[in-house]
Amino acid sequence: MIRIRLFGRCRIYHDPVSPVLKAPAQVGWSAWFRSIDLVTPQPLKGEELLRRTRGWWTVEPDEVAQVVKQFGKIVVGEGGELMVELADDNRMSGLSKALAERFGDQVQIAP
Repeated sequence: MIRIRLFGRCRIYHDPVSPVLKAPAQVGWSAWFRSIDLVTPQPLKGEELLRRTRGWWTVEPDEVAQVVKQFGKIVVGEGGELMVELADDNRMSGLSKALAERFGDQVQIAP
């Protein structure tokens, strides 16, 4: 299994950027009649983290996901990085070519 990082071109700075999950999303609760001191951490899945790039990247994350899912799985790495999990080198080179054909230099993969 190969894991590589997924980068998109930043809409503002035009550098390749990738989201990193620094902490799990926290869901809290409020009620009408009482205070509820319960917060449940909910880690994001790979595709959910990719969707958070909307507005940051120059391309639509849903379109990126469609291309990536043909070759591998979108995951969150151990350090919170947005990654693609691939079966072998052939899939990695296929993904690289498909991303270049569809998005030019706007979406890239890197180790």
